Amino acid sequence: MKTLHQFKTQSLFIICLLFIAIGYTQTLEENIDQLLEAKYKPNEPGATALISKNGEVIYRKAFGNANLELGITMTPENVFEIGSITKQFTAISILMLMEQGKLNLDDEITKFIPDYPSNGKTITVHHLLNHTSGIKSYTSMESFMKNARIDMTPTELIDVFKNEPMDFNPGEKFLYNNSGYILLGYIIEVISGQTYADFIEKNIFEKLKMSNSYYGSMTKLIKNRASGYQDRNGYINAEYLSLTLPYAAGSLMSNVDDLLIWQKALNTYQLISRESYEKAIHGSTLNNGEHIDYGYGLNEGNINGSVSISHGGGIFGYTTQGIYLPNEDVFVSVLTNCDCNSPGGVANKIAALVIGKPYPDIKDAITLSENELQKWTGAYQFEDGAVRFITVKDGKIFSQREGSTVFEIYPMSTTQFIFEDGNIIY
Repeated sequence: MKTLHQFKTQSLFIICLLFIAIGYTQTLEENIDQLLEAKYKPNEPGATALISKNGEVIYRKAFGNANLELGITMTPENVFEIGSITKQFTAISILMLMEQGKLNLDDEITKFIPDYPSNGKTITVHHLLNHTSGIKSYTSMESFMKNARIDMTPTELIDVFKNEPMDFNPGEKFLYNNSGYILLGYIIEVISGQTYADFIEKNIFEKLKMSNSYYGSMTKLIKNRASGYQDRNGYINAEYLSLTLPYAAGSLMSNVDDLLIWQKALNTYQLISRESYEKAIHGSTLNNGEHIDYGYGLNEGNINGSVSISHGGGIFGYTTQGIYLPNEDVFVSVLTNCDCNSPGGVANKIAALVIGKPYPDIKDAITLSENELQKWTGAYQFEDGAVRFITVKDGKIFSQREGSTVFEIYPMSTTQFIFEDGNIIY
């Protein structure tokens, strides 16, 4: 029989553990608040953030404004254009059709689009999914901005790029490519007999009860839509973009709650089998056997040694990021209503905090002389074949992945540099 002394001791121990747990939670919450409050200010465009661990929401908040003109503050319920996060919905739809026996990943695209000019090249569904097709990305063409306000059908959109020269032979390189996902959306339409929008609505949104998710529209009334902004030496309403143009590469809308529903559905194989999901998340290989981290609409990486599955999005007026850490069962989603304030870095930092592996902070960066920085300039090729160009300007050092955006990097020592999100680069 337990004595009163034993009972008191055990009770005190449990209470101590409870206080430790509460203290940890508060510290974690405060740290995350600090990160997001510093980036998304009260009188500016804002962000929503949701974090789950083991399937349970541990953080759900909003910052800044959903509408600057009306002074409406952001709430976690707000709906955003999610940009290229759309690609994972398109990729999973293709895998659903594959499991139904309606296509194979090694099918040539001319099986579904007979008049597509492949110029003797074998371009497969697989190549479209992992950005290795070599097809010209229509968003890199000068005509893209000229067409931004024009509604187009999928076939009209395909006509924009189908006669452009190939950038490389299929499977030879990885080059992020929105045209590939336009073709995938149209293949979904050809096979299903439905519009892409209807297919996604009926087979994903309705099935999973994602009631805050939509195929985007600039004219439809969408409950809780956050207004989009751009920074042009001051905030302006985002330039008009017909959402017929991003189509299956970037036209969906959602909020943080629905994106958690989506992630749970992927984790529990509600839409596709485990085997198919593994194909989507684990990258693939080029013709020469080199591994690339991009799978099908999702990118495999790591956050301080922990495996991550992620994708971001950027579209006129919005930037978004979703990260899942499978080993820790942690999901982080940050959605913003300005294309000027990418959440990728802060989402990575949040994920690292949640798993107890915080990144180095750029506030601890040191100052190096111009001469010391110049020693690092040049082109660097990594094991995965990626090339980064390091440049110096006005006493600052920058990194640019081939064909991508320029980012400032910060010296932590004379030999170690990090991105804003704390990722170590050298």
